[in-house]
Amino acid sequence: MTKRILILGSTGSIGAQALAVISESPHLEVAGLAAGTNHRLLLEQARKFGVGGVAIQDQSAGDRIKAALPGASVYSGSGSIRQLVEETACDLVLNAVMGAAGLEATMAAIEAGVDLALANKESLVVAGGLIMEMAEERRIRVLPVDSEHSAIFQCLQGQPPASRLFLTASGGPFFGKPRGELAEVTREGALAHPQWTMGSKITIDSATLMNKGLEVIEAHYLFGTPYDDIEVVVHPQSIIHSMVMFADGSVLAQMGIPSMKLPIAYALNYPERLPVRQPRLDLVSQRELTFFQPDLEAFPCLVLAIEAGRRGGGAPVALNAANEVAVESFLSGRIPFLGIPELVEKTLAVMDGDLPARPDDLDEIQEIDASARRLAAGLIG
Repeated sequence: MTKRILILGSTGSIGAQALAVISESPHLEVAGLAAGTNHRLLLEQARKFGVGGVAIQDQSAGDRIKAALPGASVYSGSGSIRQLVEETACDLVLNAVMGAAGLEATMAAIEAGVDLALANKESLVVAGGLIMEMAEERRIRVLPVDSEHSAIFQCLQGQPPASRLFLTASGGPFFGKPRGELAEVTREGALAHPQWTMGSKITIDSATLMNKGLEVIEAHYLFGTPYDDIEVVVHPQSIIHSMVMFADGSVLAQMGIPSMKLPIAYALNYPERLPVRQPRLDLVSQRELTFFQPDLEAFPCLVLAIEAGRRGGGAPVALNAANEVAVESFLSGRIPFLGIPELVEKTLAVMDGDLPARPDDLDEIQEIDASARRLAAGLIG
């Protein structure tokens, strides 16, 4: 049977790789595409896959796409992704929208009663409890696309609940460097990831280890695992994507080359495993797998994220918003690399007494997000 996939964030790294997976499979079909501003690539993708429905958040690009795709349903501007989700018949929604903007897309997919392949970790960071409750009520499957969470999900198939989760981290481009050497980090150096090819935002998050902190929060909600039972280990080779320990002490690990095609294909084809065109893992050539504890002094973002996750409520929302402002500011040269954790910590400290124990709905989450962004921007000056 053909499975129809709606891809949100199709012009980004995950979206583009998902389209590559679909192009290699006769069982998968593109039901619709959504993007933020890259209308040229979106148009190229829509033509290649014969898509009848597209959405673009850039209002000005909507008319150009409508003229270029006569007969297609084109949605543009605020709320366009939600419209596309509501109007498109599909079997699975892949949410690869970047950042906190992906939350509304996640909620729209669940409200539409469609299974969700989730590559937008921020959805669970800022509204994990709400999202998982909605999915359970509607009996929607949330399939993780992050390589680490996909690895855990794969290890848990047919198994009892885990007693401990191990999230592996590559360590990023600055693994092993003491905090003192990070003061002079350049934009180019931070974007030079040794193992993975990703978008700029997630690459910087990997360099600060904020990405791994966000993934701890994500794992807490996806698998219902207490924070005390989630451990981060640095694994520079990025061959073991994560591990699971069971009550008897047994550990299962999911392994593969550093490639997002495998977790994407697993989510799109679930519960089946179908061939993926990519190199196979050669353990003899790999020769060694090593593991280290993360350096929390050099990379305090990991601590900040886990502490915000433990606190819950509005804290992860503010953390994520401040981090997005900080990363953008670093990329544009307004703050240094070490200014990223400093800005996040200052934002959380100022907002401490005003954060709710549990945001009630999307509107309140968006209000906290907006407040944290304004504050973080003001702290930069």
